[in-house]
Amino acid sequence: MTFYHYPFIPLKSLLIFLVLCSAHPVCSQTASQKKSPFLTQGTPQNAGMSAQRLEIISEVLQEAVASDAIPGAVALVARNGKIVYHQAFGTADPETGQAYRKDDIFRIASQSKAITATAVMMLWEEGKFQLDDPIDKFIPEFKNPRILKDFRYADTTYTTVEVSKPITIRHLLTHTSGLGYGEIDGDDRMKMIYQKAGITDLFTSENISIAESVKKLAALPLHHEPGEKYTYSEGLDVLGYLVEIVSGQPFDVFLKERLFTPLGMKDTGFYLPEEKANRLVPVQTKKDGEWIRYPVTFYDPDYPISGAKRFFSGGAGLVSTVSDYAAFLQMYLNKGELNGTRILSRTTIDMMMADQVNGLWGNPGNAHYGLAFGVVTDKGQALGGKGSKGTFDWGGYFNTSYFADPEEQVIGILFKQTRSIPGEATSWKFRQIIGASIDD
Repeated sequence: MTFYHYPFIPLKSLLIFLVLCSAHPVCSQTASQKKSPFLTQGTPQNAGMSAQRLEIISEVLQEAVASDAIPGAVALVARNGKIVYHQAFGTADPETGQAYRKDDIFRIASQSKAITATAVMMLWEEGKFQLDDPIDKFIPEFKNPRILKDFRYADTTYTTVEVSKPITIRHLLTHTSGLGYGEIDGDDRMKMIYQKAGITDLFTSENISIAESVKKLAALPLHHEPGEKYTYSEGLDVLGYLVEIVSGQPFDVFLKERLFTPLGMKDTGFYLPEEKANRLVPVQTKKDGEWIRYPVTFYDPDYPISGAKRFFSGGAGLVSTVSDYAAFLQMYLNKGELNGTRILSRTTIDMMMADQVNGLWGNPGNAHYGLAFGVVTDKGQALGGKGSKGTFDWGGYFNTSYFADPEEQVIGILFKQTRSIPGEATSWKFRQIIGASIDD
């Protein structure tokens, strides 16, 4: 990094300024004219919700645990900046019998994407880049990408064709870059190509950095022309590396200093210190009708507390609590501010929630895709159970989910920690009951 010494600023003063900023990371964010308080406990009645109707959530989750549909869950509902429901149900660890606790820490997987997108947009607001800049401007390994054409299953060799346009930052934010997602890719050819290349998918306990993985990823073929289709991908992992390049900080440090600390998200990060390891709940699945810890597959489920702890996956690597994630969502409902700190501008958030993929994603008309959020449309609202127009949402690989309704100022977060449990209905019931509990 090069420091320029301008003659009208004494070097001593400049150095003091730099030291102070490094010692007080929130100085990189700005004070806001607004000062919305941190989420605090409230009553349903004072927040315009029915306590009796919210208790139906308890009945639904208790029944789901009793019928073995889920081992347990932690649920949180907030409205108008007040937490009006926060309960834990069931057994978190099938081996020890430990019950779920309200402050348990969960692997939030793809819910990391919204946080990474926020980091990207914080730098965008500083004028570091434009969204339609080619990513190869910052990561030259992505120059001249190619599209997969023919593939031989016998030896995994393939041919490619040239693209007509570069991959942009916007493409990566919206899963329209043409990149794939390795082990969870819908195309078996891409799974084999990514596996052979040693691409790290989602999360890992291995000794590898996102820079190393992203550079390998850049050499692989695309599904399609950038911007022409929606293909769920490792684009947000690429953008985590972009944040490192542009900010000059490791991605985990950037998030902690500039996002998590200002928002009071004390239990959110990629890896946990030893003193918090016992709050990480195991991933569970069913075997012979019994709940068991999920085994090691292409990843070790204990990655947040074991291994090298070097891979900061912007697409899937974070862990968090329902309270922490509620603070993040409340900042969005406040149009970018919390506790007097401006994280993003209201104008930026409005843009992020607009349709960024021109109808390439979702059920036609029911929802559109913004910058790392699914967003309910008028038609989606009319279907019922999804919230008001503008409600944004997403979920994670280990059965976590959230939604936030800007019109009604409601947040709903339901964290479970399971894999390979198809068909359980608690998530849609939870969301539907919350909407029906609004009572003002």
